[in-house]
Amino acid sequence: MTQRCEWAKDDLMVQYHDNEWGIPVHDDQMLFEMLILEGAQAGLSWSTVLKRRQTYRKAFSNFDPLRVSKYTQKDVNRLLKDEGIIRNKLKVLSAINNATQFLAVQKEFGSFDSYIWDFVNSKPITNHYKKLKDVPAYTPLSDKISKDLKKRGFNFVGSTICYAFMQAVGITNDHTTNCFRYKS
Repeated sequence: MTQRCEWAKDDLMVQYHDNEWGIPVHDDQMLFEMLILEGAQAGLSWSTVLKRRQTYRKAFSNFDPLRVSKYTQKDVNRLLKDEGIIRNKLKVLSAINNATQFLAVQKEFGSFDSYIWDFVNSKPITNHYKKLKDVPAYTPLSDKISKDLKKRGFNFVGSTICYAFMQAVGITNDHTTNCFRYKS
């Protein structure tokens, strides 16, 4: 039997764990998607958001930051009626705001990828946690990234959200040491 991180329990979580989580992402649109989805997760479980991912993609123009940045009150109203996403007004407004800030970072650094990966000199951090309980909710680096994103006007980017984002996009490898994905 394949050994996985203990949080990967149902089929959807196993698929996400095996094929995405912790794999370095360098595509700006995917980085934007994960930033928005991690913000949507605040106060909820990741499986709650993951189950709604396809609906989020449709609702948020496939996470095209330029299109999302141009959303109007009409779009906000549409999103708040969409039962397939988390209908939290602050999270919806945050996604639109973050699209604008994301574009500003792209303009300043050439890409969001260049900006975010510069925090680790473009090299993923591999941690060596034996059990899920050993994995922190945030780190000094996620504190630093959170502070910088907030300074740039982003919302829903607290240190815990930033650390979950870092794990999701492979900035940090937090697969437990007994997981088959740990070494890969």
